[in-house]
Amino acid sequence: MSDRVTAGTEGRRWLPLQVHLEGHDRHRWAGPLAAVGLTSGALLAALGLPPVDLHSPLHHAGVMDPLCGGTRGLHAAMLGDFGAAWRYNPLSLFLVLGAAGVLLREVVGRVRGRWLNLRVRHRRAAVATGVVLLVALEANQQAHADLLRSGPGSAPSAWLLLSITLPLAAAVVLLVLRLIRRAGRT
Repeated sequence: MSDRVTAGTEGRRWLPLQVHLEGHDRHRWAGPLAAVGLTSGALLAALGLPPVDLHSPLHHAGVMDPLCGGTRGLHAAMLGDFGAAWRYNPLSLFLVLGAAGVLLREVVGRVRGRWLNLRVRHRRAAVATGVVLLVALEANQQAHADLLRSGPGSAPSAWLLLSITLPLAAAVVLLVLRLIRRAGRT
């Protein structure tokens, strides 16, 4: 038995995701994964940042990837410093808040016996949205390269590297869209 949550969704048929209220959990893996993630984040907050260098060689050259600053961002978010978490990596804040939301979904689902389940309605729109968000995150991280670099170095300015990484990111987006279109034809 499935009830579609449709309040206020008229005219929004283009949205890539659909929410259903169902009697069974279609995402059984999400609750335990969120619990492990939040427990790891709590340990990170309690014990501090790891003493090892987790960066790729490109990081030391001044090229930031979308995950740069994620560990420091998660650390800041778990300590409640959401501004610092956003500056280090906006994804870290979404991970912590998303994991808390998934745990809330897990508790409410177990108590009520009804689960909020997401379904992808339009795969192409979902992939395109993800790619656009990933490119935006990459641009943000590259623009904050000076903050994300761990130590002093002679790396070029972040804005110079941004002019290199954005065209590369655009090429990746075009390639992914082409592959999606090609997969849709077969």
